[in-house]
Amino acid sequence: MPPNSAGGAIVVPPATGLAVRAKVGLVRAWPFLPAGLMLALLFLVPMAVMVVFSLWRTTPDFDIVPDWTLDNYAYFFNTPTYVRTLLKTLIMAAAVTAAGIAAAFPFAYFLVRYVSPRWQRAVLLAVIVPFWTSYLLRAYAWQAILGPKGALNQLLTGIGVTDEPSRLFIYDNPGVWLVLVYVYFPFAALAIYASLEKFDFTQLNAAQDLGARPDQALLHILLPQVRPGLITACIFVFIPILGEFLTPALVGGTEGLLIANLIVNFFRGLQYTTMAAFCFIIAALVTVLLVIFRRYLQVEDVVART
Repeated sequence: MPPNSAGGAIVVPPATGLAVRAKVGLVRAWPFLPAGLMLALLFLVPMAVMVVFSLWRTTPDFDIVPDWTLDNYAYFFNTPTYVRTLLKTLIMAAAVTAAGIAAAFPFAYFLVRYVSPRWQRAVLLAVIVPFWTSYLLRAYAWQAILGPKGALNQLLTGIGVTDEPSRLFIYDNPGVWLVLVYVYFPFAALAIYASLEKFDFTQLNAAQDLGARPDQALLHILLPQVRPGLITACIFVFIPILGEFLTPALVGGTEGLLIANLIVNFFRGLQYTTMAAFCFIIAALVTVLLVIFRRYLQVEDVVART
């Protein structure tokens, strides 16, 4: 009997088996190669260049010198204004996310439960329509609405709430918050709608038949099952606001600037190494937030768990 056979069955040497598994692994990974190349070219390579630039310095003549240093990062953390601006950006992102979800959840709930599928598509189309226009155009439109002679001030003075036009909603933080809620509301609404659409609302009726109050049924039955949609809405709203610079510049003025506006100012001032350090700090913060969100973005079998 040949040494590589036993009872008529051919025994594949371990090395050959490893080679076959490696080949199968390469074949399965082949479809992901284009995505991997795009990730490397559009994310990893620019990120590496940014990290390298952040560790260099810029001379008074705006020349970039490859002297390895952490001064750019120390400059950020040792400047209270920049740290306060970053904290303000985080607070603004949290406030917009909270308001967006607070408005999007009842909207999506009513739409899924009480509106026919035919009209649901029409309402969702109306929510998406603003995306068909330029972001810049929408920001300028809100600047006109909230301005001293805008529609909002005319309404307030017309009904006697104020005697003269108010600047509370323009060139200040409340105006930035309001416009950002408007801009990112569709992201939150669509994400929550996608989760609620798959929910079986008879579970709420069953919970109430068993003695649960409506708020208890909502808290213990509905929310755990639509949690992925809520977390996705947080990601779609919170993360992009960390890079917002157009709305704060047009609507907020000098009082409503966020961290991205400081980065733009460094770019215009040819301070590329400092700009790179600030960008990497934001990128690192975004990565940490995504890891945190991803940790809770696990679809669990609520029925089996209970």
